[in-house]
Amino acid sequence: MSGDVLTIMQKEFARFFGDRRLLLMLLLPGVMIYVVYSFIGSAAREMYTPDADYVPGAYVAGLPASVSDFIADAGARFLFIEIGTQDVPDAEAAKEKVTAKKADLCVIFPPEFDALVENYDVRTSQGPAPNIEIYCNSADVNSLNAYGTLIGLLDMYETSLVNKFDINREVPDPDLAREEDTQALLISSIMPMLLMVFLYSGCIGIAPESIAGEKERGTIGALLVSPLKRSRLAVGKILSLGVLAFLAGLVSAAATILALPKLMGTNESLAAGIYGAGDYFFLALVILSTILLLVSLISCLSAFAKTVKEAGMIVVPVMIVVMLVGVTGMFSAGAPSKGIYYIIPFYNSVQSMSGIFSLGYSGANIVLTAVSNVVYACVGGFVLTKMFNSEKVMFSR
Repeated sequence: MSGDVLTIMQKEFARFFGDRRLLLMLLLPGVMIYVVYSFIGSAAREMYTPDADYVPGAYVAGLPASVSDFIADAGARFLFIEIGTQDVPDAEAAKEKVTAKKADLCVIFPPEFDALVENYDVRTSQGPAPNIEIYCNSADVNSLNAYGTLIGLLDMYETSLVNKFDINREVPDPDLAREEDTQALLISSIMPMLLMVFLYSGCIGIAPESIAGEKERGTIGALLVSPLKRSRLAVGKILSLGVLAFLAGLVSAAATILALPKLMGTNESLAAGIYGAGDYFFLALVILSTILLLVSLISCLSAFAKTVKEAGMIVVPVMIVVMLVGVTGMFSAGAPSKGIYYIIPFYNSVQSMSGIFSLGYSGANIVLTAVSNVVYACVGGFVLTKMFNSEKVMFSR
C-alpha cells in the first residue's frame, strides 16, 4: 500500500481517536442497543407471562361435573364460582365483573349439557351442537391466558367424547426441526435489517465529517494543493473511514447479538453456538464489502455538500433505500440461489446476511456479493477522485 494512502489513514485515525466525542459516538449506540433490547425483552415477558402461582377465577353457569373433573384431572387450576349469588345474580353481572377485571372469565353452559352432548349426533341431529359461551377481557393478561387455557381444555374434552382414533399418542415431540434451526430462522428475519441500519449509522456518523467537515473548516484545500495524488487521497479516505465504520457497526452488531436472546426469550447458550467459524468469516466478508460501498457512496455525496449539516440532508435518501432493502430480508423465504441477485447493490448484502443467519447459503454467492461491492466501491473511489480534481465542487461556497 502506498505511503501516501497510509499517511491519509493515519491522519483520519488520529482525528477520530483523538476526539472523545467521536469515540463516545462509536460506543454509545451499542451500549444503548444492549440496554434497550434487554429491557424490552424482560418487560415484555413480565407483561405477558402470568404469575406461576396465579389461579384464574371464573364465574360459571351450569358447570357439569364431567367437565369439572376433566379439567382437574388435566392438572389445570381454576377457581369456579357459580353464577346466581346475591353479588352476581346473572350472566350479565358476571360479564361486568370480567369487564372490571374483578374476574378472569364468564363461562355459560347450556342447561343439561351432558344430556345434550350425549344425544347430539352430527349426522342425524337437527339444529346446532350444544354451545358453551366463554367471555374474557383481552386487556387483562391473566384473563387472556385463562381463556386460551380453558379453550384448549374444552377442545381436549370434546375430542375425548368421540375418541375414534388418536394422533401422536406416544409421540412426545412431533416437531423434527432442530432447536438451532428454528432459532437461526428467527434471527435471519431480523438481523440483516438491523445490521444494514447499524452499518449505515456508522458510516453516516463519520464520512460527512471527514469530507464535508474538512470543506467547512477549509482544511481540504491544504490537502488538495499538496503533491499528494487525488486518487490516493480518495483511497486513503475510503479505507480509513471503512475501518472506523466497521468498528462502529461491530460494536452495535455485537450488542444486538448479545441482547437478542433476551429480547426474544430464547436460549442464550444455544444462540452463541449456532454459527461456526466459516459462517462468521463469510459474514465479515459481506459486512466489510458493504461498508466500503456505503463509505464510498456517502463520501461522494458529502463532497457535494458545503457543510456537515448539508451533507446529512443529502444522504437521507440513501438511508431510506437502505432501510427499505433491509426490510426485504424479513419477508424472504430464504436466500435466493440465482447469482444475478448477488450483484444488486445493498440487496445482495441483505440476502447474503439472511442466508448466513439461516444457515442456508452458497459460498460462491457470498464471494460474488463481496466482489460486486468492492467493484462498486472502486467506482465510487474513481468518482470521488474526479470530484477532488474539480475546483468547482471542492471550493464552492
